[in-house]
Amino acid sequence: MNTVALPIPRRSPLPATLAAALILAVGMGFGRFAFTGMYPLMVRHGELSLRAGSLAASANYVGYLIGALLLSLDTPEQSARLCRYALVGTVLCLAMLAWDGGMGFVLAVRLLAGALSAGTLIGASVWLFHVVNHPRGAPLLFAGVGIGIALSAELIALGNWLGASPSALWLALAGAGAILAALAWGELKSCPSATAVAPAETAHEPDTNDMLHPGPLVLIYGLAGFGYIVTATYLPLFVKNVLGQIDPAHVWAAFGLAAVPSCFVWHKLRVRFGTRWAMALNLAVQTVGVVLPAIAQDAWAFLASAVLVGATFVGTVTIAMSAAKQVARHVRFNMLATMTAAYGVGQIVGPLASDALFACGLTFHAPLFAAAAALLLAALTCLVGRSR
Repeated sequence: MNTVALPIPRRSPLPATLAAALILAVGMGFGRFAFTGMYPLMVRHGELSLRAGSLAASANYVGYLIGALLLSLDTPEQSARLCRYALVGTVLCLAMLAWDGGMGFVLAVRLLAGALSAGTLIGASVWLFHVVNHPRGAPLLFAGVGIGIALSAELIALGNWLGASPSALWLALAGAGAILAALAWGELKSCPSATAVAPAETAHEPDTNDMLHPGPLVLIYGLAGFGYIVTATYLPLFVKNVLGQIDPAHVWAAFGLAAVPSCFVWHKLRVRFGTRWAMALNLAVQTVGVVLPAIAQDAWAFLASAVLVGATFVGTVTIAMSAAKQVARHVRFNMLATMTAAYGVGQIVGPLASDALFACGLTFHAPLFAAAAALLLAALTCLVGRSR
């Protein structure tokens, strides 16, 4: 009797992709960027000074840089475990900030939280791309950052409306982060193999003649890290006296919501117009968003700033990382690690430079103009940095 081999049913990669997005929502949206929404609240309650907040932000980005470089050799077999450890650690860091342990304690926790954020980003990316074998899930994966920012910001706004203390809000953020982590945990435990899901699709790549030279690409990415981080660190802080009864956390939520679809949009624009023009357009739009609050101190300007920067900063990463993969084979050094380091340095310098410039003029105008100038220089470099 002849037997007929039945096709092995292929599992949809969507549940795993959603789980990976939730991992970034916790590790990045909550663990890394909830501090932006909490910053003005902690200043108002006297738990943090402006300078201490700037140092805490830079400490977080130092931790992120260290974590990214140390974990750059993470293997697919270790990625699910890395995600689980990073999720637990992130939730614990959020809860630890409920304790008023002084400036040194906050700096230490934010440093650790930065390293754990890198763990979620690297772990979730490696797990989705190599274990689940779904690299085309990247836009939804990175949309998790915006989802986490929006959810944490609205939770902060709700707690602020209810009159909750910063300590209570940090505990609430930890609880919400734990719930999101639990939703992703089961999918990580199943650890689907590449043969259990649809085979990886090969995405259309732009013409190789459009590639950026490695040197200009690293410079562009470093300037982009400096340019966006001023808005991403201080936006709710410098709008607090302009919005009337509107909680600044809502503006920060708009930043996150704008980031959710941006990965899909900028990926499509890169495929359609090429790396150089898509990146130049991305950075030009971001420049406008960054500088708006320094030009007009009205509610519409702050909201537009949140939307424009939110809709571009993750898109910058999407375009730049794809561009780095294109040129990586043509250089003798680790291109992705170098890009990560350049971006990390830009993020670390941003809050420190902003604090110094603020001290000189006692407004955020100078930091915003400096950030916009960095982004504009990066945009112009895109147009002249073509690989030969």
